[in-house]
Amino acid sequence: MDILESVPIFVFNGIALGMIYFLIAIGLTIIFGMMGVINFAHGALYAIGAYLAYTTTLHTGNFWLSLAVAPVIMFGVGIGEYFLLRWLYGVEPVYQLLLTFGLALIMQEVTIIIWGSVGKPLPIPAIFRGFYDFGIFTYPKYRIFLIVFTAAIAFIIWFSIMRTKLGAMIRAGTEDSEMVNSVGINISRLFTLVFGLGASMAGLGGVLAAPIVGVEPFMGMNILIISFVVVVVGGLGSYGGAVLGGLLIGIIQSLCILFFPAAAAVVVFAFMAVILIVKPEGLLGKVEVNR
Repeated sequence: MDILESVPIFVFNGIALGMIYFLIAIGLTIIFGMMGVINFAHGALYAIGAYLAYTTTLHTGNFWLSLAVAPVIMFGVGIGEYFLLRWLYGVEPVYQLLLTFGLALIMQEVTIIIWGSVGKPLPIPAIFRGFYDFGIFTYPKYRIFLIVFTAAIAFIIWFSIMRTKLGAMIRAGTEDSEMVNSVGINISRLFTLVFGLGASMAGLGGVLAAPIVGVEPFMGMNILIISFVVVVVGGLGSYGGAVLGGLLIGIIQSLCILFFPAAAAVVVFAFMAVILIVKPEGLLGKVEVNR
């Protein structure tokens, strides 16, 4: 196949990858927008979600069950993480960073103790094995499912944030959490819910990515770094920025693998540096976030 004929395939690969990045980044960006916390443990939640998918599928033979089980369990884990962090709310950010980094290392070691240090494959569901024929190219069925399913999740999240009362409270909390608290809304409960939802999205990302990339203990730290790039490029605290940043970084990475593989590991960081120079607040971010 000619290299130019491969471009559509790699663009689709980038979109699929970008949608996974979005699921991780949306939790990071909303948590930062509301609480000003950069959560270094977020990648570990993604890894645990992938391991839960592996375990659920191994014991039940039902991958689809893991799409429900993993996000629910990770929602509970996120709430537990928030109750640890709440004791440091309002103190110097460095202590929050140290705590979340420590939690990430603990969760990583726990996964090694439970599941071992050797990576494990997760089979693609039988219904999505094979390829769709688009005429000029063929593309794996599972990746098409991933793109469509994650796009539906993205729409549900957007609708929940932009068109519901709860979403209005979350948006208001992102703008000014003290104001939200002063009008009688329990901001602590809102923080708890946001942490839980962010963790569940990270876990869901792990479930969806596992059949493609496999499952291994260090996958959380690897994706966390890229997810921070996504958040910075898109704009801290911006939902639209998480979507745009995820897609841009995914497509740039994928096309770089096609045209210039040697630079694939660094091109996204160079792109982030350019964005920070031209627009320091990110593509869809705000110059200043008031709390």
